[in-house]
Amino acid sequence: MAFEHSHGRMNYRVAVGIATTGRRLILHSVLPHLLHQSQPVDEIVICAAADDDVDPAALGALSGRTRVVFSERGLCRQRNRILECVGEADILLFLDDDFLVAPSYVEETVRIFREYPDVVMSTGTVDADGILGPGIPLEDGLRIIRTRSDAPPSGGEQPVYNGYGCNMAIRMSTVRGYGLRFDENLPLYGWLEDVDFSRQLARHGRIVRSQRLRGVHLGTKTGRTSGIRLGYSQIANPVYLMRKKTMSPRHAAPQIMRNLVANTVKIFRPEPWVDRRGRLSGNMRALVDLVRGRLAPQNVTVLE
Repeated sequence: MAFEHSHGRMNYRVAVGIATTGRRLILHSVLPHLLHQSQPVDEIVICAAADDDVDPAALGALSGRTRVVFSERGLCRQRNRILECVGEADILLFLDDDFLVAPSYVEETVRIFREYPDVVMSTGTVDADGILGPGIPLEDGLRIIRTRSDAPPSGGEQPVYNGYGCNMAIRMSTVRGYGLRFDENLPLYGWLEDVDFSRQLARHGRIVRSQRLRGVHLGTKTGRTSGIRLGYSQIANPVYLMRKKTMSPRHAAPQIMRNLVANTVKIFRPEPWVDRRGRLSGNMRALVDLVRGRLAPQNVTVLE
């Protein structure tokens, strides 16, 4: 059964959803660049966890199309709140509060969803990802965007297992039709929430990555989950998703092993921006809980 009311329409209504917590400076630095899209977005919904996460007076030219809503802290809870608030949208583009999109990103996203009615999620090609290093300064990110934007668009859409949570667009008719939600059993940072939601959607259509959807993930380090909590989630969340059958053992097991090895090897010479000791401690606590039959993603909420 297909839930598709917008196929064949010339105009798709596009909303951007941004969940944010404790990162007001970077949020308000990145938001104005959405004004540079070749196809303007119809609505921006920002879900914050506290009043001081967003300054409505700083929204400037975006204020007329931006709504600020609130939810209890937690990426999945905040993204579900956004889903509840975009009742008129045909496409919802989830962006991290530190993700810069190329000027053609929204226009190309609409093209994909219009041309391929079986696509239920699209995700972009990240030209630089600061999450893998110390982070990328805003000006450097903008320079990368400008450099890439000068080149003619190339490449097409390729099938992928999941979208990348920092930039993924979803077909809202499918989400509404099947009542899909982010799993709030993945608390706080919601490690692998993008995989879980992607695989829910994948039961009803295709997920693609496009080289025409380009952006830069600044990887800002403020407002992140503590090392021990993230380390626990690196074990608990993939195990939970395997049991739930939204992540295959073929994808989950290598990821668990990569994190364990990286945290163990790099503990002696950790990167300044990574709490390797905390992550490894969280890994070990999760493994102990796994052996004892107590492993659950929610346990991170009581870890120090």
